[in-house]
Amino acid sequence: MTVPKCYALIAAVAVVGALAGCGPAAAPAAAPQAAASPAAAPSVTTSAAADAVPGVVPAALRFKGKTLDGTAFDAATLAGKPTILWFWAPWCATCASEAMSISDLQKEYAGRLNILGIAGLGGNKDMHEFVSDLEVGEVPHLDDEPGVVWKKFGITQQATYVILDRAGKVVSSSYLDDLQLTTKVKSLVA
Repeated sequence: MTVPKCYALIAAVAVVGALAGCGPAAAPAAAPQAAASPAAAPSVTTSAAADAVPGVVPAALRFKGKTLDGTAFDAATLAGKPTILWFWAPWCATCASEAMSISDLQKEYAGRLNILGIAGLGGNKDMHEFVSDLEVGEVPHLDDEPGVVWKKFGITQQATYVILDRAGKVVSSSYLDDLQLTTKVKSLVA
């Protein structure tokens, strides 16, 4: 097999994985796109400035939405702590496998870490069933069916984490397996 054919084969496999739409095999194809997008790494206040001026809300946390129950939610309430934004879809098997890790992190780091689920690519009834069936109701979840928050962060597929440090700076925007997620959280919360 010549080198050009090899690259064509790799590209074809990446496209098939991306079209499958769910799972870690698709994430590497989308991760560079999300990282290169200006929306994936919103400009934020520097760490020193955020620490020096109380009440400053970083650009990454300047969005509002509605919870699955229709209650207004302002992400500014998350400012000042490391935050995981978990982008999921109710029909996604990979997202379902992440639920236990999200629940465990919520319990272990309560009060020191924010976690916000941002559901999209499905209806509200299905989103409610996902949260109930997978027992992640202790985490707040937004119904982002229109994709407003997904677009803000340049999310192109479900099963993506956007992790923000205390200052609201995006430190990761990609699929992460459980070990990678836990390692990032430990370093931010330490």
